[in-house]
Amino acid sequence: MDLEVSPTLTIPATELGWRFSRSSGPGGQHVNTSDSRVQVSWSVVESAVLTDEQRMLLLTRLDRRLINGVVTMAASEQRSQLRNREIALTKLAELVAAGLAPDGPSRRATKPTRGSGRRHLAAKQQRSATKAQRQRPSAE
Repeated sequence: MDLEVSPTLTIPATELGWRFSRSSGPGGQHVNTSDSRVQVSWSVVESAVLTDEQRMLLLTRLDRRLINGVVTMAASEQRSQLRNREIALTKLAELVAAGLAPDGPSRRATKPTRGSGRRHLAAKQQRSATKAQRQRPSAE
């Protein structure tokens, strides 16, 4: 079952590693007897489907999520192992797609408008007057 991240990038099933364990999620006594928790791992460093540019981009953007160049996603929300597999694959695809997405537009610096500057000064003067009225009157 290959993982389609985008129309131009598909991770083959041979590059995905799976681990199954007992879940602590919903299921009652069923939880104690079946391995419904799923972990899917994918090596960014060793992947053959990535270009060098994509690999460097993922390594820098997913730096905190990687352990020795491998990204791991876990899912234990559902009772069914099959549904947890689908959830884990979806999470991994979203993470990789977000890591490869182009940067958004940079912020364009603007000056405050004349009206906003006036409102800012008026608010400061009003606050100053409010605080001045809280002081004790002079002894004279």
